[in-house]
Amino acid sequence: MIDRSKVLEVLRGYDLDDLRIGMIASHSALDTADGAVEENLRTLAVCQEGREKPYVKYFRSNRDKSGRIVNGMIDEVMMLKKFSQILEQENQDILKEKNTLFVPNRSFTSYCGIDAVEDQFLVPLLGSRNLLRSEERGDKRDYYWILEKAGLPYPEPIEAEDIKELVMVKLPHAVKTLERGFFTAAS
Repeated sequence: MIDRSKVLEVLRGYDLDDLRIGMIASHSALDTADGAVEENLRTLAVCQEGREKPYVKYFRSNRDKSGRIVNGMIDEVMMLKKFSQILEQENQDILKEKNTLFVPNRSFTSYCGIDAVEDQFLVPLLGSRNLLRSEERGDKRDYYWILEKAGLPYPEPIEAEDIKELVMVKLPHAVKTLERGFFTAAS
């Protein structure tokens, strides 16, 4: 795990009046960018070639002369052949030069590997590196374990023939044409 003091050293070099919120451009990126824009922060989406369309075409931001959002929510795009290239030093340096605070979504840890994120990614994260493992499905104390201990409901797989009430269905990733692929079904 990267020592907190090393990340704080990076943060001391940031221009706090010119921060950007960065994220891997996957299904939750638009939620992250929307929240950043609401807080008057600029956004940087790290896109993988072939998966950039929602971020460069549909949600690219337009700002007025004062810098306020007119529409959209993605200010900048960092295009990579593979998401995992974000771990390369030159790409981390670009994020640091842009004063990026990175929001670690599940895609980040899935495509880059949790060990690499904990040990190699020196860009300051929003949140705790210590909690990232809870998103690793199948680990003993993953987020399903946390939800169960808290007595909260969580999604469970169900076979089509067992649907007898309204459910939300998540499409397999390979079937989706955009980043979000959900529908409801009652039977």
